[in-house]
Parts: sequence; structure tokens; C-alpha cells
Amino acid sequence: MPKNSSARTVVVAGGTDGMGRATALARLERGDTVVVVGRSAAKAADLADEARRLGAAERLDFHQADLSSIAAVREVIAHVAKAHPAMHALVLTANRQHLRRETSAEGLESTFALYYVSRYLLGHGLARQFDAAPDPVIINVAGPGTSAGSVNWDDPHLTRRYSTMRAQLQAGRANDLLAVEFAERPTSKARYVLYHPGFTQTAAINQFNQPLRAIVKVYARIGARSVADSAAPMIEWVENPPKARLTVDDRGKPVDLGRKMFDKANAARLAALTEELLDER
Repeated sequence: MPKNSSARTVVVAGGTDGMGRATALARLERGDTVVVVGRSAAKAADLADEARRLGAAERLDFHQADLSSIAAVREVIAHVAKAHPAMHALVLTANRQHLRRETSAEGLESTFALYYVSRYLLGHGLARQFDAAPDPVIINVAGPGTSAGSVNWDDPHLTRRYSTMRAQLQAGRANDLLAVEFAERPTSKARYVLYHPGFTQTAAINQFNQPLRAIVKVYARIGARSVADSAAPMIEWVENPPKARLTVDDRGKPVDLGRKMFDKANAARLAALTEELLDER
């Protein structure tokens, strides 16, 4: 039986792995309807098996998509809008690391496309669904509180000097600015949570090549948080969103919004750049 009396509808982008999967299953167990977006049909089947075990199979809606594609993200938005007129929460966890520079179907650098652009599109594209629900919330799992990295304004697709870390840090700083712009110029009544869970034991570790993968796994066993611990605040925010328009949480501690990575002028600048990129595609 559902554990809450007021079931919600939740979208989890990147919900077949790690913290996204943990959040999806926890919300299903509490009686919510959960739309999971992911690339892997095999992982989706495993998730569906777990949903059946919970007696929640009919409340799991899996939509297969590569969220690095703008067209695919727009299809997800259309699917959600048609199937679920009210949306209580959007959980953004999808991310992949690329050892070599790759481009999306529309020619964007893949990390920037998946880790930032898809989140921009989903947050703004589901505005009507948020406004049809009470207390809607967007939970963006990124890296707030970290000062390293910046948006490369003249080369956001990193055609020069690409590295995995540089791409990840750029997208992280872009998400900082996305949260600020959403709070400053909202397209819906949804409140925004920008969350840094810290180093977590997820399948992303397997993306590294050896010997780095072995080193990271050793460190993970010693110092990484469990998926359950990292996902716990997300699961609760779905049910009880913070009251503030924008909440920035770095491993359980509030982050000062006066820091340079939350500059409002840069947030507006990035939003304008993003709209230009989208208009071209």
C-alpha cells in the first residue's frame, strides 16, 4: 500500500542508475507515479522488476531517450505533457563522463549537452505541468559549492583543450548559473534545489580507464558516501520542498549565494547563449 495519502507525479532524468534509481524506487514505494528517463532498456527492465516487487509496476512510466540530444529531450517533454498533466517534481541526475571529446546529435559537446542543456530544457519545458501541481520542485544534482571550473564563453563546446575534468567542471558551473537564472526569472512556480551530494558510490566509477578506475574504486570504498545516504535528501525534497525560491545544498550545508559562481549577470548571459544554441537547432 502507498505510504503517503497525497501521491505525486515525479520525473527522474537518469533514473536507471545510482541516486536517480534510488529516488525513483523510494518514491514508487511511497505511492507516487514516477516517469524514469534513461538510455538503457536492460537497466529499465531491472528497474521494472524492482517496481513489480514493490507492487508499483503500474506507476512506473519508463521513457527511453538519450538526453544529450535536444530532439530527444523535446520528445520527453511532449510525452510527459501528454501523459501527466500535473508534475510535482523533476529530479535531474543524468550525466556521463567522456574520456575523449564527443558531440551530440545536434553537434554540441556531449557533456555540456547532457549535463547542462538537457536540464535547462526540462526545467523550462515542463512549466505548465509544474504550475498544475501544488508545491512543485526541481532538484538538480550537480556540484554547487565547488569553485573550480568556469563557463568557456568563447568556446562552450570545448573544441580546444578538451579534457574530461574541464568538461565536467564547465557543466557544473553552468548548472550553478541555471539555478540562479531560474530563480531570478522563473518560467513556473517550481522551487529550485541545487544539490551537491559529494563523492558517491555509483556506477559512474566504471567509466574510468584502468589503472585510474582501480584507484577510484579503492578511494570509493574508503571515503565515498553510499547511494542511499546521498539520495536521502532528494527523496524528502520531493515530498517537502524547501520554502525558498532557490536552495543550494553542498553535502548538507547551505552555500552562500553571494559567491562568484552564482553571479546574476553571468546567469542571464548563459541563458541568452543557451537560447541562441537552441534557436540554431
